[in-house]
Amino acid sequence: MITTPPQPGKSLLSTFTSLRQRNFRLFWSGQIISQLGSQMQAIGQAWLVLLLTHSAWQIGLVGALQALPILLFSLFGGVFADRWPKRRVLLVTQSVATIQALLLWILIVTGTLQLWHLYSLAFLLGLTYSMGRPASRAFVVEMVGRADLPNAVALNSSLSSLARIVGPALGGLIIAVSGVPMLFLLNALSFLPVIVGLALIKSHELYAQVRQQRGVDEQQSTWQSVREGMDYVWQTPAVLLVILVVGLVLLFGANFDVVLPLIVTDVLHVGATGLGLLSTANGVGALLSALWLAWSNRKPTIRYVLLGMLIFALLEVIFALTHIYLLSLLLIASVGFTEEAFAAPAMTMLQMVTPDHLHGRVISVQVLFFDGSLPLGYLLIGWLAGLFGPSNALLIGALLTLLVVGAGWLGRKPAENSMKHEIH
Repeated sequence: MITTPPQPGKSLLSTFTSLRQRNFRLFWSGQIISQLGSQMQAIGQAWLVLLLTHSAWQIGLVGALQALPILLFSLFGGVFADRWPKRRVLLVTQSVATIQALLLWILIVTGTLQLWHLYSLAFLLGLTYSMGRPASRAFVVEMVGRADLPNAVALNSSLSSLARIVGPALGGLIIAVSGVPMLFLLNALSFLPVIVGLALIKSHELYAQVRQQRGVDEQQSTWQSVREGMDYVWQTPAVLLVILVVGLVLLFGANFDVVLPLIVTDVLHVGATGLGLLSTANGVGALLSALWLAWSNRKPTIRYVLLGMLIFALLEVIFALTHIYLLSLLLIASVGFTEEAFAAPAMTMLQMVTPDHLHGRVISVQVLFFDGSLPLGYLLIGWLAGLFGPSNALLIGALLTLLVVGAGWLGRKPAENSMKHEIH
């Protein structure tokens, strides 16, 4: 069993506890630059599509092509993460992502870029995400062990939140000062710190060096391996509840980005500056939450995750109903805080419960339901906004979220009992 570190007298340095470990420190440091580059590329990619087509629909299509491989192939990424050393899988996927960024840069500087190139390269990048994310998330527990896992997951989440705040603004500044080609060159170079960090990781210092603990795994087909991971998820109440409930909450509730421009113009009447501040407030809330989770380094519980989702849904209900800009600013920061406060512990819990030889496959199911739910949620909330208006669309999503959380609360007992016996 994992013991929760004592809380009294903790210093702020406790926020970075897992960075004491060299392997994770190398991995985390490389991710700082890489995630900024990825957020910059997202802005640059949308800008390129706009220059080529002047079509919002085409921007959405390129984004959908990038997200599609996560829905189609992430389960196979989990199989690869369990069959091969996760460090090797990440070296391959990061190298492919570097090549993708370099190809895009070359096409731009040579003046040969066409729309189909963007389609193809966006799909390729999505494919690297579908293969790399299960390995990346499952690799964390191998680098830090289970005692520091809540801290490490939260620190990783803090990087994502920081990149989401800084990356778009930095990308826009680079485009304005140096042009689109420079942005994509810098993005390609941003993968190098990750690759170097992965190359320097010492495999013999990993906490879990699992490579087919059972001989039968060597003989399994890819489909049999996928089935084994799915069977484990289905037969383990704690894992099943977390994946289903959190996935549905993200589907219905974590999609306000789509209607935020409409909320700003039609409801709050504050314009582009107000939109930027709302987006930044949401990111700042998520960042503060991740740092708080890292500082506390507590073992998560089913009840804690459910309560976090309940507060998240209630805050969204109030946000959907308010017409006061300053209140909306405070609420959306709180929504970002609470979303991080249940999503990161949910990911931590899955890794704590799952046995080492299934980590990649279980995390791939989590990637499918957590990450894959977002594009579907965007489509849903956009459709509802077209029918009922942006505020009502958000309200419907928040109410559906409350229903999901209520169902999860009613069915939590088997999951809580499962947690007592499944933590390895």
